[in-house]
Amino acid sequence: MNNFDIVVVGSLNIDVTVDVPQAPSAGQTLLGGDSRRSGGGKGGNQAVAAARLGRRTAMVGAVGAEDGEFLLNLLREEKIDLSGVRPVSAPTGQAFVFVDTEGDSTIVVSPGANDHVEVDRELVASARAVLLQQEVPAAVIEEAAAVADGFVVLNPAPARPVPASLLANVDLLVPNRGELLGLAGVDRGDLVQLAQGLGTRGPVVVTLGAQGSLVVEAERSTRVPAEQVKAVDATAAGDSFCAALADAILDGADVVEAARWATRVAAVTVTRPGAMASLPTRAELGS
Repeated sequence: MNNFDIVVVGSLNIDVTVDVPQAPSAGQTLLGGDSRRSGGGKGGNQAVAAARLGRRTAMVGAVGAEDGEFLLNLLREEKIDLSGVRPVSAPTGQAFVFVDTEGDSTIVVSPGANDHVEVDRELVASARAVLLQQEVPAAVIEEAAAVADGFVVLNPAPARPVPASLLANVDLLVPNRGELLGLAGVDRGDLVQLAQGLGTRGPVVVTLGAQGSLVVEAERSTRVPAEQVKAVDATAAGDSFCAALADAILDGADVVEAARWATRVAAVTVTRPGAMASLPTRAELGS
């Protein structure tokens, strides 16, 4: 019997966010707004998103001594199981987030403790669904996908090569357009054909920002439009999208229905500043 609905294997970061007039370019110095410190990391964000949707959630990750307890307390407040999070001597991971006037974010991550994550194999195997991203070492992601008994979701961000052996263990791949092109090893191409040629054992949902998403299955593809909202900060939108996909699939939704639900959750997320702080509860979504 599975003990958890969702186990997240991934990063835990302190986010330092600054509002800027536009994304910085090489050699440019920008004056931004006041900096804000908050909890983040793609793994931590996905865990909080899942917990706020009402899922029994556990986290597998690592934190350093400095700022580690701050992050753990944020997760404890969401009733996330932390038995898979280990303290290490490296600094807690940090992400430096620059948010422009359109709400788009540019992020630089210093991994720190995230480079020292170890897979709790029993915990991962206990999950009905496992959420993975790429802010931790590739070997960690491959091991987690291999031992998972439940539904495996991989968000291949930040972009890096993904071996065929890992893709073969992925039930749902969630790249953005650039990540999909990178996985396919091309600069351009038909997104449907590229997604169908990756070798995953399940569908691919390509996130397209303000254009919504593209659900690619073996025999069909479906465009899911974005909801029209005023974006304030897109930092955790992809993370809430992934958690909501898993949430809906665990309820028996097909992947297109799940993408529609995930679009709704992400639309609320982008209307609020911050990463973890922006993630909506099920009650706020009216469902």
